[in-house]
Amino acid sequence: MSSLLNFPVYVCVISFFVLWLAAFSGAFYRKRRGPMEEDEREDFDVVHAAALTLLGLLIGFTFSMAVNRYDQRKNYEEAEANAIGTEYLRAGLLPPEDAAAVRGLLRKYIDQRLLFYTTRDEQPLRKIDSDTTQLQNELWSIIQTRAVAQPTPIAALAASGMNDVLNSQGYTQAAWWNRIPTEAWILLCAISIGCNFLLGYGAHRASLLFIVLPLAVSISFFLIADIDSPHSGMIRVQPQNLLKVSQALDSH
Repeated sequence: MSSLLNFPVYVCVISFFVLWLAAFSGAFYRKRRGPMEEDEREDFDVVHAAALTLLGLLIGFTFSMAVNRYDQRKNYEEAEANAIGTEYLRAGLLPPEDAAAVRGLLRKYIDQRLLFYTTRDEQPLRKIDSDTTQLQNELWSIIQTRAVAQPTPIAALAASGMNDVLNSQGYTQAAWWNRIPTEAWILLCAISIGCNFLLGYGAHRASLLFIVLPLAVSISFFLIADIDSPHSGMIRVQPQNLLKVSQALDSH
Protein backbone atom coordinates (compact mmCIF):
# COMPACT_ATOMS: atom_id res chain seq x y z
CA MET A 1 0.00 0.00 0.00
CA SER A 2 2.90 2.35 0.73
CA SER A 3 3.96 2.26 -2.94
CA LEU A 4 0.39 3.03 -4.06
CA LEU A 5 0.37 6.18 -1.91
CA ASN A 6 3.13 7.58 -4.13
CA PHE A 7 0.56 7.86 -6.94
CA PRO A 8 -2.27 10.15 -5.73
CA VAL A 9 -4.30 9.79 -8.95
CA TYR A 10 -4.45 6.02 -8.48
CA VAL A 11 -5.49 6.57 -4.86
CA CYS A 12 -8.39 8.74 -6.04
CA VAL A 13 -9.61 6.35 -8.74
CA ILE A 14 -9.31 3.17 -6.69
CA SER A 15 -10.87 4.68 -3.57
CA PHE A 16 -13.82 6.04 -5.57
CA PHE A 17 -14.52 2.63 -7.12
CA VAL A 18 -14.21 0.81 -3.77
CA LEU A 19 -16.42 3.29 -1.91
CA TRP A 20 -19.02 3.30 -4.69
CA LEU A 21 -19.07 -0.49 -4.57
CA ALA A 22 -19.49 -0.38 -0.78
CA ALA A 23 -22.52 1.90 -1.09
CA PHE A 24 -24.20 -0.39 -3.62
CA SER A 25 -23.34 -3.42 -1.51
CA GLY A 26 -25.17 -1.80 1.40
CA ALA A 27 -28.19 -1.14 -0.80
CA PHE A 28 -28.15 -4.72 -2.09
CA TYR A 29 -27.98 -6.10 1.46
CA ARG A 30 -30.92 -3.90 2.55
CA LYS A 31 -33.04 -5.21 -0.33
CA ARG A 32 -32.37 -8.78 0.69
CA ARG A 33 -32.99 -8.09 4.36
CA GLY A 34 -36.11 -6.01 3.85
CA PRO A 35 -37.10 -2.56 5.13
CA MET A 36 -36.16 -1.43 8.61
CA GLU A 37 -38.66 -0.93 11.41
CA GLU A 38 -39.31 2.58 12.67
CA ASP A 39 -37.38 2.17 15.94
CA GLU A 40 -34.58 0.42 14.08
CA ARG A 41 -34.43 3.34 11.65
CA GLU A 42 -33.94 5.80 14.51
CA ASP A 43 -31.06 3.78 15.94
CA PHE A 44 -29.54 3.43 12.48
CA ASP A 45 -29.65 7.18 11.87
CA VAL A 46 -27.78 7.80 15.13
CA VAL A 47 -25.07 5.26 14.24
CA HIS A 48 -24.79 6.54 10.66
CA ALA A 49 -24.45 10.16 11.76
CA ALA A 50 -21.81 9.23 14.34
CA ALA A 51 -19.85 7.23 11.76
CA LEU A 52 -19.91 10.10 9.24
CA THR A 53 -18.81 12.53 11.95
CA LEU A 54 -15.91 10.26 12.86
CA LEU A 55 -14.95 9.97 9.19
CA GLY A 56 -14.96 13.75 8.80
CA LEU A 57 -12.77 14.18 11.87
CA LEU A 58 -10.30 11.55 10.69
CA ILE A 59 -10.04 13.12 7.24
CA GLY A 60 -9.46 16.52 8.85
CA PHE A 61 -6.78 15.20 11.20
CA THR A 62 -5.05 13.28 8.39
CA PHE A 63 -5.10 16.36 6.17
CA SER A 64 -3.58 18.36 9.02
CA MET A 65 -0.81 15.76 9.37
CA ALA A 66 -0.03 16.01 5.65
CA VAL A 67 0.07 19.82 5.73
CA ASN A 68 2.36 19.83 8.78
CA ARG A 69 4.79 17.51 7.00
CA TYR A 70 4.66 19.71 3.91
CA ASP A 71 5.45 22.80 5.99
CA GLN A 72 8.31 20.92 7.65
CA ARG A 73 9.84 20.12 4.25
CA LYS A 74 9.56 23.79 3.25
CA ASN A 75 11.26 24.93 6.46
CA TYR A 76 14.14 22.51 6.01
CA GLU A 77 14.63 23.64 2.41
CA GLU A 78 15.01 27.20 3.66
CA ALA A 79 17.39 26.11 6.43
CA GLU A 80 19.48 24.13 3.97
CA ALA A 81 19.79 27.10 1.61
CA ASN A 82 20.85 29.36 4.50
CA ALA A 83 23.46 26.84 5.68
CA ILE A 84 25.02 26.51 2.22
CA GLY A 85 25.09 30.26 1.67
CA THR A 86 26.65 30.90 5.06
CA GLU A 87 29.34 28.26 4.59
CA TYR A 88 30.18 29.66 1.16
CA LEU A 89 30.96 32.99 2.81
CA ARG A 90 32.87 31.39 5.69
CA ALA A 91 35.02 29.50 3.20
CA GLY A 92 36.62 32.85 2.39
CA LEU A 93 38.29 32.74 5.82
CA LEU A 94 40.30 29.67 4.78
CA PRO A 95 43.60 29.79 2.89
CA PRO A 96 43.05 30.64 -0.81
CA GLU A 97 43.55 27.11 -2.14
CA ASP A 98 41.15 25.60 0.40
CA ALA A 99 38.64 28.41 -0.11
CA ALA A 100 38.62 27.87 -3.87
CA ALA A 101 38.20 24.10 -3.47
CA VAL A 102 35.37 24.40 -0.93
CA ARG A 103 33.50 27.00 -2.96
CA GLY A 104 33.82 24.96 -6.13
CA LEU A 105 32.46 21.89 -4.39
CA LEU A 106 29.63 23.89 -2.82
CA ARG A 107 28.51 25.02 -6.28
CA LYS A 108 28.34 21.40 -7.38
CA TYR A 109 26.67 20.46 -4.12
CA ILE A 110 23.85 22.97 -4.45
CA ASP A 111 23.23 21.74 -8.01
CA GLN A 112 22.71 18.24 -6.61
CA ARG A 113 20.36 19.57 -3.96
CA LEU A 114 18.28 21.31 -6.65
CA LEU A 115 18.09 18.05 -8.58
CA PHE A 116 16.92 16.30 -5.41
CA TYR A 117 13.90 18.61 -5.23
CA THR A 118 13.00 18.54 -8.92
CA THR A 119 13.61 14.88 -9.88
CA ARG A 120 10.69 12.45 -9.74
CA ASP A 121 12.11 9.12 -10.95
CA GLU A 122 13.55 6.69 -8.42
CA GLN A 123 16.63 5.66 -10.41
CA PRO A 124 18.02 9.20 -10.92
CA LEU A 125 17.34 9.94 -7.26
CA ARG A 126 19.66 7.11 -6.23
CA LYS A 127 22.39 8.62 -8.41
CA ILE A 128 21.74 12.06 -6.88
CA ASP A 129 22.01 10.65 -3.36
CA SER A 130 25.27 8.92 -4.24
CA ASP A 131 26.77 12.08 -5.77
CA THR A 132 25.59 14.15 -2.80
CA THR A 133 27.28 11.79 -0.34
CA GLN A 134 30.51 11.89 -2.32
CA LEU A 135 30.52 15.70 -2.36
CA GLN A 136 29.82 15.78 1.38
CA ASN A 137 32.82 13.53 2.01
CA GLU A 138 35.07 15.72 -0.14
CA LEU A 139 33.90 18.91 1.54
CA TRP A 140 34.37 17.53 5.04
CA SER A 141 37.77 16.12 4.13
CA ILE A 142 39.05 19.58 3.17
CA ILE A 143 37.65 21.22 6.29
CA GLN A 144 38.87 18.43 8.56
CA THR A 145 42.40 18.54 7.14
CA ARG A 146 42.63 22.30 7.65
CA ALA A 147 41.12 22.17 11.15
CA VAL A 148 43.57 19.46 12.26
CA ALA A 149 46.58 21.17 10.70
CA GLN A 150 45.68 24.61 12.09
CA PRO A 151 43.21 24.32 15.01
CA THR A 152 42.33 28.03 15.05
CA PRO A 153 39.00 29.72 15.84
CA ILE A 154 38.65 30.53 12.13
CA ALA A 155 39.05 26.87 11.17
CA ALA A 156 36.53 25.93 13.87
CA LEU A 157 34.07 28.46 12.45
CA ALA A 158 34.42 26.96 8.97
CA ALA A 159 34.03 23.45 10.39
CA SER A 160 30.91 24.48 12.29
CA GLY A 161 29.37 25.92 9.12
CA MET A 162 30.14 22.76 7.17
CA ASN A 163 28.58 20.71 9.94
CA ASP A 164 25.40 22.76 9.53
CA VAL A 165 25.42 22.06 5.79
CA LEU A 166 25.69 18.31 6.32
CA ASN A 167 23.13 18.26 9.12
CA SER A 168 20.61 20.29 7.14
CA GLN A 169 20.70 17.73 4.33
CA GLY A 170 20.06 14.95 6.84
CA TYR A 171 17.14 16.83 8.36
CA THR A 172 15.69 17.40 4.89
CA GLN A 173 15.97 13.73 3.99
CA ALA A 174 14.33 12.71 7.27
CA ALA A 175 11.45 15.12 6.62
CA TRP A 176 10.89 13.60 3.17
CA TRP A 177 10.77 10.13 4.70
CA ASN A 178 8.30 11.29 7.35
CA ARG A 179 5.01 10.23 5.77
CA ILE A 180 1.54 9.52 7.12
CA PRO A 181 1.71 6.00 8.63
CA THR A 182 0.22 3.20 6.55
CA GLU A 183 -1.81 2.10 9.58
CA ALA A 184 -3.55 5.49 9.60
CA TRP A 185 -4.46 5.06 5.93
CA ILE A 186 -5.83 1.56 6.60
CA LEU A 187 -8.02 2.84 9.45
CA LEU A 188 -9.24 5.74 7.30
CA CYS A 189 -10.11 3.41 4.42
CA ALA A 190 -11.91 0.94 6.69
CA ILE A 191 -14.10 3.64 8.24
CA SER A 192 -14.80 5.13 4.81
CA ILE A 193 -15.94 1.78 3.46
CA GLY A 194 -18.14 1.27 6.52
CA CYS A 195 -19.73 4.71 6.16
CA ASN A 196 -20.52 4.16 2.48
CA PHE A 197 -21.94 0.74 3.24
CA LEU A 198 -24.23 2.33 5.84
CA LEU A 199 -25.17 4.99 3.31
CA GLY A 200 -26.36 2.37 0.86
CA TYR A 201 -28.03 0.32 3.56
CA GLY A 202 -30.03 3.28 4.85
CA ALA A 203 -31.10 4.64 1.46
CA HIS A 204 -34.64 3.93 0.30
CA ARG A 205 -33.40 3.58 -3.27
CA ALA A 206 -30.27 4.13 -5.35
CA SER A 207 -29.63 7.85 -5.74
CA LEU A 208 -27.03 10.44 -6.54
CA LEU A 209 -25.72 10.11 -2.98
CA PHE A 210 -24.14 6.83 -4.00
CA ILE A 211 -21.77 8.89 -6.16
CA VAL A 212 -21.49 12.13 -4.20
CA LEU A 213 -20.11 10.74 -0.94
CA PRO A 214 -17.60 8.33 -2.55
CA LEU A 215 -16.46 11.12 -4.87
CA ALA A 216 -16.03 13.61 -2.01
CA VAL A 217 -14.08 11.13 0.10
CA SER A 218 -11.88 9.97 -2.79
CA ILE A 219 -11.03 13.58 -3.70
CA SER A 220 -10.08 14.15 -0.05
CA PHE A 221 -7.85 11.07 -0.20
CA PHE A 222 -6.27 12.37 -3.40
CA LEU A 223 -5.46 15.74 -1.84
CA ILE A 224 -4.00 14.17 1.31
CA ALA A 225 -1.88 11.67 -0.66
CA ASP A 226 -0.72 14.40 -3.05
CA ILE A 227 0.48 16.71 -0.28
CA ASP A 228 2.08 13.77 1.53
CA SER A 229 4.01 12.63 -1.58
CA PRO A 230 7.24 14.68 -1.73
CA HIS A 231 8.38 13.55 -5.18
CA SER A 232 5.33 12.31 -7.07
CA GLY A 233 2.60 14.74 -5.99
CA MET A 234 1.48 17.82 -7.90
CA ILE A 235 1.81 19.93 -4.74
CA ARG A 236 5.54 19.78 -4.05
CA VAL A 237 8.11 21.91 -2.26
CA GLN A 238 9.77 24.20 -4.76
CA PRO A 239 13.46 24.90 -3.99
CA GLN A 240 13.09 28.65 -4.31
CA ASN A 241 15.61 29.45 -1.58
CA LEU A 242 18.18 27.01 -2.94
CA LEU A 243 17.72 28.41 -6.43
CA LYS A 244 18.23 31.95 -5.15
CA VAL A 245 21.42 30.93 -3.33
CA SER A 246 22.64 29.09 -6.44
CA GLN A 247 22.18 32.21 -8.53
CA ALA A 248 23.98 34.28 -5.89
CA LEU A 249 26.93 31.86 -5.87
CA ASP A 250 27.17 31.94 -9.66
CA SER A 251 27.22 35.74 -9.69
CA HIS A 252 29.79 35.77 -6.89
